[in-house]
Formats: sequence, C-alpha cells, structure tokens
Amino acid sequence: MRYADRVAGIPWERIEEIRKRLGERPALHFIAGAFVPSESGETFPSLDPATNEVLGVAARGGEKEVDRAARAAHEAFARWSRTPARERKRYLLRIAELIEKHADELAVMECLDAGQALRIVRAQVARAAENFAFYAEYAEHAMEDRTYPVDRDWLYYALRVPAGPVGIITPWNAPLMLSTWRIAPALAFGDTVVLKPAEWSPFTASKLAEIVQEADLPPGVFNLVQGFGEEAGAALVAHPLVPLITLTGETETGKIVMKNAAQHLKRLSLELGGKSPALVFADADLERALDAVVFQIYSFNGERCTASSRLLVEEGIFEDFVGRVAERAARIRVGHPLDPETEVGPLIHPEHLRRVLGYIEAGKAEGARLLVGGERALTSYRGEDLSRGNYLKPTLFVGENGMKIAQEEIFGPVLVAIPFKDEEDGLKKANDTKYGLAAYVFTRDLERAHRLALELQAGMVYLNSHNVRHLPTPFGGVKASGDRREGGFYALDFYTDLKSVGLPLRPPHVPKFGQGG
Repeated sequence: MRYADRVAGIPWERIEEIRKRLGERPALHFIAGAFVPSESGETFPSLDPATNEVLGVAARGGEKEVDRAARAAHEAFARWSRTPARERKRYLLRIAELIEKHADELAVMECLDAGQALRIVRAQVARAAENFAFYAEYAEHAMEDRTYPVDRDWLYYALRVPAGPVGIITPWNAPLMLSTWRIAPALAFGDTVVLKPAEWSPFTASKLAEIVQEADLPPGVFNLVQGFGEEAGAALVAHPLVPLITLTGETETGKIVMKNAAQHLKRLSLELGGKSPALVFADADLERALDAVVFQIYSFNGERCTASSRLLVEEGIFEDFVGRVAERAARIRVGHPLDPETEVGPLIHPEHLRRVLGYIEAGKAEGARLLVGGERALTSYRGEDLSRGNYLKPTLFVGENGMKIAQEEIFGPVLVAIPFKDEEDGLKKANDTKYGLAAYVFTRDLERAHRLALELQAGMVYLNSHNVRHLPTPFGGVKASGDRREGGFYALDFYTDLKSVGLPLRPPHVPKFGQGG
C-alpha cells in the first residue's frame, strides 16, 4: 500500500527500506556493549499487526542471557555510579540527540511493530528524546544534599546515592517512549540498566541499543535482553544482582512480579492497569469534553493505560451527549497505520484482538446496549481490505458500572457510558473499581472540580482536559494501578538510596562500658 510520497514527513522509499531491514536483521541482545544472539540460537517472530505476517525475528533470551546482562550491569555500576554528574549529563544529551537523528527509523519501526498510527508514533519518539534531555538536567542537581545542624554540636546531612542495577520491563503499546521514561532517570542518577522489552514489540529496543552504542556509553551501563516474560522477564525479577525492578504492564503481571520479587526483598515500581473514569457534568464545556472523551479512549488504538474507558455522564444530558460520542466514534477513520489519515490502526496481536472481542461478547451477554462498533473492521475507511489484520471498529456501549466491561481493563477502543444522578453518585461510581490510575472531570464549577480532585481515588486527575503529560509531575496510580510515583524529582525515591551522615563538631560524650565499678 502506498498512500502518499511522504507519511508524517518520511519519504515512502525510506519506509520501505526500514521495513526490509526489519525482515533481514534479527533483534539481538545487547550485553556489555556488544550485540549477541542467544546461546541456544533460538529466535521468535514478531508479527505485523496490519497483516499478521512475520515482520522480523528477535533473539529468544532466558536465564543465561539475563545472568550475563545482570553481571555486566553489576560490574559497570561500580564505575558508572562514580562517574561525575556532568559527564553523565553529556551522555544523556548525546543519546537525546541521536534519538532525534534516528527519529524516522524509530518511528517507522514502532509503527510497523506495534500498529500505532505513524503520526502518533512520531510524537512518541520526540518524547523519548525529551525524556533523556529532561533527565540530563536532573543528573547534576537532583542528588544535592540537605543539612541538619543541631545547635553548635552536630552537623547531620542527608544525601542520595545510586541504588544499583535496575531491571526495566516494558509493555508493547508504547515500547520506546515507556522504556526511555525509565532508562533516562536510572542513568542520570548513576544506576545501570537491564531492559527486557515486551515480546510483541521488540524492535525499537534494539535500535535504542544501537544508539547507546553510537553514543559510546560505557559497556554494561545499558543492557538489553529480548525474550518472553515467563522466561527472560521472570529471570530478571529473580536475579540477585538486580535489586530494583520497574514494570509497566497488567495488574495480574504486577502481582506475579511482586510475589517473585518478595523472595529477594527487591524494590519495585509498578505502573499497572487502569479503568479510568471521565465525569461529564451538565454545566461542562461539552464541546471540549466531547473532543477529550473521544480522543482519550480511541486514540492509541485504545491501548492506553490512562484511557478514559468509563464515561460517566450526568443524567440530564446523558442521551444527548452519548449520542454525540456515538456519532463521532462511528466516523473515526480505521485504516493502515501508515495511512496519514488513519486515526485507529490494528490491535497489537491476534491474541489481544480475541481478548478484546471476548469482552465485547461479555458486554452483550450482560445486557449492555451496543451503540457503535462491536466487531472487527474488515475494510478501511478507504474501502481497503483489512481482514488479515487485527482491526476493530471503535466500540461504544451503554451499561452499568457493575458490568464486567465497566470493571475490567479491556485495553482496546471500547468505551462504556454510564449515567449518574449528581456529584455524590458520580463520585461513588467513579471510585467503584479496583483501579485508580487516572480520572477526568469536566465541569465549569471549579469548586466542584477541586472537591472531586481530592476525593477521586486516582493517582492523577485532569480537570477539563485529556491526559497531557508533564515530566516534572508525579506519574502513578493507587489501588490495583500501582504503588509508586515516577517523574521529575519523584523518581529519586525509587532510583536512589537516601543516606544520613552525622558529624560531631566537638567531641561527643560517649558512655564508657566495660571499665567496671
């Protein structure tokens, strides 16, 4: 398929060249500064979500590869943790520059591998570069200490030191952006890294390793092991030389990681699932709310942890507002992710498509009213054949908050609209879920907005807006959505250890033991 001479500013010939490269060069492990295959020689395929044809293969790592990577990270930590902050800053800025230099290749790789629309992926690549540039500045200033003088007798001071090698396990929906969001602070604060990307989207991780190599980062500071979660991921969680594990993934995966990591008393940062509510009140700017609600659930193919997948609307405007959402959802352009006009592309994998379709059937069985979608998209908005891919029509149900489709994370373009009576009822329904990642409130009553911001059980609340990430602010959830915050200075609590040092300014009195009498 060829839609234009350029897509998102990238010449079509360049796109074809990158696709060909994915098919010819396997995604290898990157350990101690070198690209290596698995000892077994095994590989696994990665599918193109648009056709389910094999896009390329990646090395299948396991305990042996994780052990080599963990030892490399452990050995490099002794040097990297003592590297001057100014020098670490230069490395991070160099990586940011190289991500921008290779932005076209990274964007096309992720578009083909994850099925996200290329114009959206371009923005994610820019964010990946920004992650490194942002934390480069933190490298010099975040570790500053605080002093605590006690009268004229003691001087105490607190300082932060690098915590050790970090195991980073990333998801398949935005693999580059979400991996760099963890790698950048780890390197900035003096930690080393072992990255295990999701097996459904392995390619940009290997390209990032090439960039790290081009930046001349010391061997062992960044390591990559490709492979399956139950093999490479489990081995990473269990390895004794990796004391920190950070994961973005499903809540059930988080439970398994927490259980396995407990045997080693590892520090965890878990960013897990969500079932985020969007509360729309009758006094809201309904045009803005409509735009935000539609974008927040249907962009990113619905595969977004902060998606507002529950739409709570005040009863007086419910039918009208939900009707307008239905009209917009029905007009969303479903098509190939390389089509510059595509708004929703294919889901990541046939297995995930079956999972999402299973939830749609569950919604029908529970009596939810299906307004739009609910089935595979077999043709694009242009009339092209999509039957080989994992395409799903944007879907909208009217249901009740206790239904399965309103309680469990679907991770697809499926929205459930639910009416509420008043502020108290809306708040009760919004909080009636095991998740607590994000929440969205649309109202012109700012007192109400701030009341709800305090009472909503969510790590992040957006007032009259969709999710707009600001890197210095804390990111994370409550309840089954996670247990830590990352972003800005908040990341220090995970990636560094806080140490207290006491110095007497005059000889202190020490009780004399063992002198007898």
